[in-house]
Amino acid sequence: MLELESAGLWRRIGAYVYELFPVVAILFLAGAVALAFNGGQAIGSESWWFRFYLLAWIYAYFVYCWVSGGQTLAMRAWRLHVRNSDGEPLTFRQANRRFWVALCGWIAVAAGHLWALLPGHRTWHDRIAGSDVYFEPKAKR
Repeated sequence: MLELESAGLWRRIGAYVYELFPVVAILFLAGAVALAFNGGQAIGSESWWFRFYLLAWIYAYFVYCWVSGGQTLAMRAWRLHVRNSDGEPLTFRQANRRFWVALCGWIAVAAGHLWALLPGHRTWHDRIAGSDVYFEPKAKR
């Protein structure tokens, strides 16, 4: 089995910034779909169901990517791969837990992500979900 190196905080931050692009695109698509079902009328910012609807799209994107291949678009670009602590692909349950704990980490002003500065480079949500993010070096020719 290939020995994997745990991803450091700066590489993760690079992927987080890159991740904004597909997430914004997903939100635009979700908004367009909602607009079509709302007769072309704008949806007010006070609408709780619209916020939940947008969060559901983001949730589906991340959980699907993590379970199906272990990588989102940004993770692929930064050569990161999420696996469980044994190096196996994440289960749906782990991906689900990872998403909600990561969201709480972001809400807590990225406190959960600062754990990646500690030895082992595992964030708060990785520790709770029993997962880790690994750096995949380029293949030698």
